[in-house]
Amino acid sequence: MEPVNLQTDRLTLRALGEEDIPAVHLACQDEQLQRYVPVPSPYLYEHAESFVREASPAGWREETMLNLGAFTRDGGDLVSSVGIALRQPRAEAVAEVGYWTAKQHRGNGYTTEAVIALCRWGFAELGLQRIEWLAITGNDSSWAVAERAGFTLEGTLRSRLLHRGERQDAWIGSLLPTDLELELDGSGGR
Repeated sequence: MEPVNLQTDRLTLRALGEEDIPAVHLACQDEQLQRYVPVPSPYLYEHAESFVREASPAGWREETMLNLGAFTRDGGDLVSSVGIALRQPRAEAVAEVGYWTAKQHRGNGYTTEAVIALCRWGFAELGLQRIEWLAITGNDSSWAVAERAGFTLEGTLRSRLLHRGERQDAWIGSLLPTDLELELDGSGGR
């Protein structure tokens, strides 16, 4: 599958490119991001290069992780990374959304806007029927984004995530097409 480009009122969502490696590297230096997001720590420049050059393109090619960078339309700044991890078997039409936000762009609603756009696309174009959100318990910032995007918190999964070598409890939430007032026929079309 080829990466898509999505537009919102304030953002362009597109595949990350060579020119974005420095911004990805800078964003992933943030301690709060490293505390909750499964990125290497310390996050080296070579990690950003690998993510942009190898992991993201492979995710699209193999249809496993459909990751996009969200950039401001007025200045082209990288504000977040958002992605949909597709589950197997695909017939179940369930995926998981993940994201991080660059520290200097938090609190502006950008990531919520990007998550909504990506989820709408996933429902309409991929035929998804359920998108799940998981986060380490206590990641209130991630929940705030998910909640504003329309997700319903369903509970806590004990020892669900492995993060930095330790089992962590995780919150789980879900988003259905009807939560975004979409009426889909189940085949990916409206």
